[in-house]
Amino acid sequence: MKLIHIDSFRSLPKYRQIVLSVETAISEKRLRRGDKLPSVNKVALEFSLSRDTVLLAYEDLKKRGIIYARLGKGYYVKSEEFTLEQRVFLLFDEFNSFKEDLYNSFKETMGSSAQIDIFFHYFNIDVFKKLVNENNGDYSKYVIMPTTLQGVPDIIKALPKNDVYILDQTNASLAEYPSVHQNFVTDMYNGLTAGITKLRKYSKLVLIFPAFKQPPGMKEGFLRFCNDNGFSYEVIPDFENHSITPGEVYVIPNDRHLVNVIEQARVQQLRIGRDVGIISYNDIPLKKVVGNGITTISTDFTAMGKILAEMIVLQKRDSVENASRLIQRGSL
Repeated sequence: MKLIHIDSFRSLPKYRQIVLSVETAISEKRLRRGDKLPSVNKVALEFSLSRDTVLLAYEDLKKRGIIYARLGKGYYVKSEEFTLEQRVFLLFDEFNSFKEDLYNSFKETMGSSAQIDIFFHYFNIDVFKKLVNENNGDYSKYVIMPTTLQGVPDIIKALPKNDVYILDQTNASLAEYPSVHQNFVTDMYNGLTAGITKLRKYSKLVLIFPAFKQPPGMKEGFLRFCNDNGFSYEVIPDFENHSITPGEVYVIPNDRHLVNVIEQARVQQLRIGRDVGIISYNDIPLKKVVGNGITTISTDFTAMGKILAEMIVLQKRDSVENASRLIQRGSL
């Protein structure tokens, strides 16, 4: 059974690849306490490495108490009780306050033994592909926010299947990968249902939905709710050059549009929560204090980060829908 794996095309130093190979073999029970490691000369010869490179790897493992040396006999596994150092490739779509909560929660739960490198694709498929290809093989786990980008499944297939986790959004083409995600259809439908009594005060629901960044499930859940409950509705891609008709409720996934609606309400001297209603998406502290408070439909991003980290640490391969709720405030 081959224990050491070296990939000449990886940017990870060769000695680190040896260390990772031994750690992985022990964690997967392919190496047990007392088992002998391949000799320094054998590893050096097989992979065309210098003896110093192999010795550097073995000495690193020795210093950490994972292996020990017998004079003239070689190196042996000393302990199976260690935490496999995780190097995590974390690919976000963009960075904002609620994604920061997710990242901090994930990092805290992973603990000090994990090295976490964060990257951003900014909804650009070429950037997404470049980052995945350049970092393939350099990490023990790959956590990816695919958003609505087309062609993502084929790109992700280049990564080691058992090391990939999907975050925030998933779909049928990514069902083979473990994930912690939002169910945007259900979350939108249930969130609006929770506020239906107050929504009945208004004559029309308006969803501001720029299809480029937003999950299509949001629109599906919105339309299903309106049709099931007899609400008049409209879906618009943007709010530019738009005036507000009193009696409308705006459902707003994008915070830039939230600012636009609040400003337009002030221009028209409309009172938010009485003349016009607002439901925003994704809660942040600022929304508690703007006006009389902005009503939001929001998942728990702190919980999302924690659940994902626990899945990685415990080597679970689940598909978890993260909880969401309507937070009612003065804007409705």
